[in-house]
Amino acid sequence: MKIAFFLGSVDISGGSYVIYQHALYAHARGHDVTIVAQYRFQPSQLAWHPATSVLRIVHVDDLDADATFDLAIATWWKTATELHRLRAAQYAYFVQSIESRFYPEGEGPLRELVDSTYRLPLPGVTEATWIREHLSTHYGHAYHLARNGIRKDLYSEQGEAAAPRLPRGELRVLVEGPFGVFFKNVGRSLKLMRKAAPAQTWLLTSSEVSWYPGVDRLFSRVPIQSVPQIYRACDVIVKLSYVEGMFGPPLEMFHCGGTAVVYDVTGHDEYIVDGRNAMVVARDDEQGVIDAVRRLQREPDLLASLKQGARDTAAAWPDWDEASRVFLLALESFMDAPRVAREQIEQMNRQAMEVYAAAEQTRLAQRPSTKWRYRMDAMLDRVPATVARNLRLGRYVLESLR
Repeated sequence: MKIAFFLGSVDISGGSYVIYQHALYAHARGHDVTIVAQYRFQPSQLAWHPATSVLRIVHVDDLDADATFDLAIATWWKTATELHRLRAAQYAYFVQSIESRFYPEGEGPLRELVDSTYRLPLPGVTEATWIREHLSTHYGHAYHLARNGIRKDLYSEQGEAAAPRLPRGELRVLVEGPFGVFFKNVGRSLKLMRKAAPAQTWLLTSSEVSWYPGVDRLFSRVPIQSVPQIYRACDVIVKLSYVEGMFGPPLEMFHCGGTAVVYDVTGHDEYIVDGRNAMVVARDDEQGVIDAVRRLQREPDLLASLKQGARDTAAAWPDWDEASRVFLLALESFMDAPRVAREQIEQMNRQAMEVYAAAEQTRLAQRPSTKWRYRMDAMLDRVPATVARNLRLGRYVLESLR
């Protein structure tokens, strides 16, 4: 089967990681797999995942004019809005979150545009129970469920560590995630760690950052193979996202011998149980986060108990071969589902875009200050790279000061 995974960006992200893993498995099982990128990319952006040296990766504008696939899969809402650009016998949607929640409530037209992609009459697959239930309740879809796996050969307690673990009674915390993405809440997490005052705070980020206040050690844009060494050196990952599908970093930490402090975000209950393998705090209960971190440092027996619960969870979790086997079965079943015409997808996307354009024009007319923010963002693409990096770093630091 000729399969096209329509990807937004090839760069480092949890969502891209999942797509690459499923694509590698399909390739290994004899399918002809192409990663079609929506955004232009540089060779340096491909070094972080081994799939990029195995799979064919091409920008959508560089596809041969007569290129056709048996199955083309949208993997992000923006790729769903352009899915008709790919020629295929069948189309499908891999939904990794309800992505309208990625944007503030004030951006109503954009949130509605994102939600319009879930109305496309496509067969689909998702990674979390809550997403499948949401798509069923609100859009009448019956999506397949294929939970994410994990590379057990990579994420384990055995292997090198970036540093020895601290002595009993001293806690090393890891904050993970990109800056500039409000729902990842990274800057705020670092601010809370300054108040909680664990023995050490480390930062792992896909953002290009060389320094950050209050961070004892910083890891920026590291390849996958180096991530377990960072996990093995830390006791707990603090992951305070507002929106997730089935978020991977706490599960990766579980496999490397640590535990987690998380908000009660959608998807956490796929594998996290408060008091058994991690500590779960209500969203925006910032004092609760501070108290949880302080308690883990003050009560090493509790920390040890949660780590053991995390190990038990890790031992029972499937690897990527099993997860991708289920995912591939879903893809193969799509070829027997009712066919969705390319023209129908294009028409629905065009109508949704027209509605968005009119509503967004009205919104911007009512909020002139928003236009200036957009202009400032656009300026970052026109100034010298070193200036843009410094401006972004300033913005990232402000995230933890607000």
